[in-house]
Amino acid sequence: MNERMEADLLNTIFTDCRRCGTCCRSYRRVLLQPDEVEFIRRMGGHVGVEVSLRDLRVHSMEELAREAGKSGRVYMIHPDGNGCVFLEKHNGRYHCRIYHHRPRACRGFRCNLADASLQDLFCRDATFLLGLDRFGRPLD
Repeated sequence: MNERMEADLLNTIFTDCRRCGTCCRSYRRVLLQPDEVEFIRRMGGHVGVEVSLRDLRVHSMEELAREAGKSGRVYMIHPDGNGCVFLEKHNGRYHCRIYHHRPRACRGFRCNLADASLQDLFCRDATFLLGLDRFGRPLD
């Protein structure tokens, strides 16, 4: 079931961004809302879905991608160790090239990373911080 992120979910208890780039360099994927997918593609971001080998044996990748899109399980992914393709470093601080148009999951993230312990606790996956499991489904 796809649950749209409400504004209240985006107001978290975490502090403002310190522009250290840790989250954007470390998290491998960010859950996208349906209206964000095409924009991220057009801007040069990587978009992907999570499928199982079992499902891939029965259905084509196109079918699985279409189904993932309908159910809201589409992610902006960072396929290498370099982090988000929209992250840039200037004068020792990191900046998002699409900051004013970034995905809602990114807008809702508030940094609380004094060290790597919080990151390890949440399995290096930003979706946990928005009340979603690592597959983008609501936590029970």
